Amino acid sequence: MICNIEIISIGNELLIGQITNTNAQWIAKYISSSGGIVRRISTVRDDVDEISSILQATLKRNPTFIITTGGLGPTFDDKTLKSISISLNRLLELNEEALAMVKARYCNYKKNITKTIELTPARLKMATLPRGATPLPNPEGTAPGVIMNTDSSKIIALPGVPREMKAIFKESVLPMIRDSIGNLFVHGRYFKVMGIVESEIAPLIDATMHNNPDVYIKSHPKLRHHLELHFTATSKSEKETKNTIENAIKNISHLIYENGGTIEEL
Repeated sequence: MICNIEIISIGNELLIGQITNTNAQWIAKYISSSGGIVRRISTVRDDVDEISSILQATLKRNPTFIITTGGLGPTFDDKTLKSISISLNRLLELNEEALAMVKARYCNYKKNITKTIELTPARLKMATLPRGATPLPNPEGTAPGVIMNTDSSKIIALPGVPREMKAIFKESVLPMIRDSIGNLFVHGRYFKVMGIVESEIAPLIDATMHNNPDVYIKSHPKLRHHLELHFTATSKSEKETKNTIENAIKNISHLIYENGGTIEEL
């Protein structure tokens, strides 16, 4: 089945240029290589109204998954779960399973330090989830990930710290996405094109994609008279996927040579 996914990155630091949004790029790469389709990536400030608004707009598009990153910690600017509760009209409440995860992490930290660690209100905040939510174990940090089901989408909230986000995604989220996608094969190949500029190759790409509708071709300009072409296709048969791309490569290669260019695989 088609698995449409939207990613929402949350954090002022992303919008002021302090931090590069590597999380969204990393997640999108894993989803795409698994056969899923990332329809949209959005970035929003640490503001309850703005986060709630973008979540509500995203829910109207009915993606299979909505993945948020950032805003799950104990500080005042961690507002993702409150925003989700507002968007879904669900109360925030202390989740016993999440609380056990938070306690376990702090008990582990306590082994390495001498002072007593208390579960302060700020720390309990990380275990206060929208009603009906399920926490996801965080093997690299304290704040659990969170998953909630709606009528048409699954909302998955992940921490913004890349190490923590990646650990939860690989352990808990990616298996769900792959299960939703089913048995699909994704194949991609890269080529270097010389002697023809992007404006000249554009109609050749259009013609090739028209003749090979199951292949997506993206051009990436690099230097003068040098660009790269990326071919991707997805199907339920590995052999079919590779053959589909091979036909498109032969098609566009012929057109490139006819127009005075050269093409070679990277």
